[in-house]
Amino acid sequence: MFSKSRINEPGPKQAGDEPAKPTTAPAPKPGDSGGYAPATSKAKPPASVLSSDLTVIGNLKTSGDIQVEGTIEGDIRAHLLTVGEGATIRGEIVADDIVVNGRVVGRVRGLKVRLTSTARVEGDIIHKTIAIESGAHFEGSVQRQDDPLGQNTGAAARVAAPAAAPAAASAPAPETGPETGKDAAGNG
Repeated sequence: MFSKSRINEPGPKQAGDEPAKPTTAPAPKPGDSGGYAPATSKAKPPASVLSSDLTVIGNLKTSGDIQVEGTIEGDIRAHLLTVGEGATIRGEIVADDIVVNGRVVGRVRGLKVRLTSTARVEGDIIHKTIAIESGAHFEGSVQRQDDPLGQNTGAAARVAAPAAAPAAASAPAPETGPETGKDAAGNG
């Protein structure tokens, strides 16, 4: 299936073969890229780890990965969020990929959400795909959405609904129909 690489092993000598000379690149001049094109993609940084003895009060936001082992009292937004077995998060968590091994009290929104057997979640889960292992503890509702990270599922949606109600109450009375002189409710 796999074979041992023979890159560094000397091959059979043939007539006229000369030993390979090591090549060295010239030292780059100031302002020169050294003959190399700049990398088009950056290396992915390692996950930020919040240790078990750390308590954070406030929100966390990153485009990278976070591994929480301590206590967070606030919302978290990340690319990949891993909640450790001894971790507790009180707040909303939003990430592309969420793995819960510990305790979360609050809403969970993610494209991929996984509750392991040691997970304890008290709150609603909005997801595109979900996996809940046997033994996980979950209290709340589960809702599938194609775009769980969209802006329409957060606090803005809850705030917008009550604000619309007073506007509807102060709207002008409905017009009456031309034939009967009565509105849709039968009032006339």
